[in-house]
Amino acid sequence: MNKSNDMFSKAVGDFTYGGRIWIDKDGKNFLGLGKIHFLELIKQHGSMSKAAASLNMSYSKAWGLVDSMNSLARKPLVVKKTGGAGGGGAEITEEGERILELYWEFCRNFELFLLEQREVIEQL
Repeated sequence: MNKSNDMFSKAVGDFTYGGRIWIDKDGKNFLGLGKIHFLELIKQHGSMSKAAASLNMSYSKAWGLVDSMNSLARKPLVVKKTGGAGGGGAEITEEGERILELYWEFCRNFELFLLEQREVIEQL
């Protein structure tokens, strides 16, 4: 599985085949590799602004992504932490952790599916 983009690619002889994973809800993009990567960066940095900066993304765009995911999810995936001596931040909720696990499980299953299709591609 290639985590650098959302393309799963396999090669058989002269052929390459693959696919992309995204999940929409009510016609709106809920999740894809970019949003998952951003959630993982928030988890890593404990800050939405630091996660956004690591991607050269504006804070307003970052907040838009989080707001979109939170509004489409059953429960919020990211919550703001109130400031203290070290300032505020953001954290992934239990629901966010659950969504990350489910997304990567979906990706592993998809990659297995692609591997199983090798015989079909070999017949082309």
